[in-house]
Amino acid sequence: MRGLICGPKLAACGVILSTWGVIMLSMLGIFFTTHSAVLIEDVPVTDEDIHQDTSPQRIYDLYNKVGYNCFIAAAVYVVFGALSCCQMRLNKQKEYLVH
Repeated sequence: MRGLICGPKLAACGVILSTWGVIMLSMLGIFFTTHSAVLIEDVPVTDEDIHQDTSPQRIYDLYNKVGYNCFIAAAVYVVFGALSCCQMRLNKQKEYLVH
């Protein structure tokens, strides 16, 4: 069949993993852009960033940067999920044509 890259089980696994990746990374992106204090260990902050300024704007910018990276990664998962969904449809068509 034309355009078929993977089998039905791998396509289903790709849809499931992509769905989980979109949910997880979207939530992380939201939490980073709202400057959640729990995630400070995951922000690339140096001691100079903490002690150099009295305003937390530099740290907030780093939070936003990590949050936007999470949203970009979630978008990549959406693309791979759509590809996996198309593969599932092609596998169903192939199964229908064979039987």
